[in-house]
Amino acid sequence: MKQILFLLAALWSSSLVLQAQRPRFHFDTIHPDVHDPAMAQGEDGRYYIFSTGMGIGCISSPDLKTWQPEKPVLSTIPQWATDSIQGYRGHTWAPDISKHNGLWLMYYSCSTFGKNGSAIGLATNKTLDPKSPNYKWEDQGPVIVSHQHADPYNCIDPNLIVDEKGTPWLAFGSFWDGIQIVRLKKDFKTLASKPKTISRRTGRKVTLAEIDNIEHYTIEGNDTIETGDNAVEAPFIIKNGKYYYLFVSFDYCCRGERSTYRTVVGRSKNVAGPYVDKKGQPMEKGGGDTLIGPNNEFFGAGHNSAYQLSGQWYFLCHAYEKTHNGQAKMFLRKMHFDKEGWPVIDPFL
Repeated sequence: MKQILFLLAALWSSSLVLQAQRPRFHFDTIHPDVHDPAMAQGEDGRYYIFSTGMGIGCISSPDLKTWQPEKPVLSTIPQWATDSIQGYRGHTWAPDISKHNGLWLMYYSCSTFGKNGSAIGLATNKTLDPKSPNYKWEDQGPVIVSHQHADPYNCIDPNLIVDEKGTPWLAFGSFWDGIQIVRLKKDFKTLASKPKTISRRTGRKVTLAEIDNIEHYTIEGNDTIETGDNAVEAPFIIKNGKYYYLFVSFDYCCRGERSTYRTVVGRSKNVAGPYVDKKGQPMEKGGGDTLIGPNNEFFGAGHNSAYQLSGQWYFLCHAYEKTHNGQAKMFLRKMHFDKEGWPVIDPFL
């Protein structure tokens, strides 16, 4: 008995030492940590940024400069998601937020690293103001699901775009056969078409047989890519003037100082593409112009969104900052379009 008590005391003491050594997280009100951010301005005038996290992370600001943490979006993890996505336990990725027909629509990703057994769900709310009596996120279930060894795409990183005719489209995708777009019905949830690839890195279609059965395969230029390693993800589509612009992220996130993320862009007069870069290279064949990426300040910068608020365009992403040892920090800047109609990130907010 004494030996058991001694062992328990030793374990308790070791736990205290580890807790003392582990740095405590302090929320940075000026330069917050975020991952895969999406933004909207609520009915209360505040700006809300939603991001990857347990139950979907949320922060808010009155002026885009000083931020405070808010409660997670999903107070209860949807049962359908934990039942259908192996390994998913509530850490929810890459939300997308927009308002249509009086409702806020939030698409979100349920998945695990390195697998395309994934799902995109939808939650709705009448308001973003957590103080409002009408504030209540209601889960609407899955929108689209991808299955391992059955689908050549990965159902994560959703983004909703409504075209000039009022038709909703959902862009999504990560690695595998690249970025997809699918048309939705007017309920913003039911699929009205099959997924179509609009951006990939390989320059050609990646087949399910290659993904499942070949450890490595070769693409144009004798570059070797590992299975499921078509390094493109995080689509975001906006409309400005006569063009739709497709932003995607190339290379690798989530590796701290080894992150190599970069944001690239192409454009099209049709929401479903084809999207091309400044040289006319189609994005489904490897095209895309770099907008921001590794530089003197960042190891990488990507998974962006873009918005026009009160007539001003804003560019938002997360950046792995060198001065913060590769931590994923919020990167928010004003954005404009040059005389040729291409987006340019301003050096200030």
